[in-house]
Amino acid sequence: MKVATWNVNGIRARASQIQEWLDRERPDVVCLQELKAEASQIPEQCKSADYHAYWHCLKAYSGVSLMLRKELFGAEPVYTHPAFDYESRIVQVERDDLVLASVYVPNGGKDYPAKLNFLTLMIDWVRRLHAEGRSLVLCGDINIARTELDVHPRERKPNVVGQRPEERALFQTLLDAGLTDVGRKLDPDNDGLFTWWAPWRNMRQRNIGWRLDYVLASQRIAEAAAGCVVQSDVGTSDHAPVVMTTS
Repeated sequence: MKVATWNVNGIRARASQIQEWLDRERPDVVCLQELKAEASQIPEQCKSADYHAYWHCLKAYSGVSLMLRKELFGAEPVYTHPAFDYESRIVQVERDDLVLASVYVPNGGKDYPAKLNFLTLMIDWVRRLHAEGRSLVLCGDINIARTELDVHPRERKPNVVGQRPEERALFQTLLDAGLTDVGRKLDPDNDGLFTWWAPWRNMRQRNIGWRLDYVLASQRIAEAAAGCVVQSDVGTSDHAPVVMTTS
């Protein structure tokens, strides 16, 4: 299975890039974030006939999508949203005992308590799924650089949102609820593994960035992961796609 996640930072601005990427990569599961469009504004070229798709939208802000390859998932799946969803930030689908979800955690810059509350409720949801014997693949923009290794030294700033101790503690609690950070598991010592770069001063070209986008998976799926790569050369969003493959 190939699972991909990408914060596109405006699907209308990136429509042709998304189409080309989908045609080339052909992921089985596609999680997109920050659509910044109403459902009626989703470009037709992003609506591939090969995929079931759900567009969870909010005008000019936020928004997530979850696309599933038809040849793998068959009949139209039932898409739902956990109770803690707000501002069109998470969509999920169930297939037998597997749950797949695309998430866009609040940045926290304007409403930091809302970010912490979202994370806390998401942790409870993960615990509940695992208590029910389900496996989970949770993909998206978590908006936290998990450790100091996940921020370029020039970008490390004490107490800046996205690097605060309480955010990182919640991220660790999320992992302790039964999830594995697949990218870091497969590349534990890479100090240049970033997924987001500020859109100025050639930060992306110089790889001065943060790692904010993740594929998080339950143990049995994480153990089957053969690769989890950041496609830093793809697209003009300030985020890069992350693609996990399993054996």
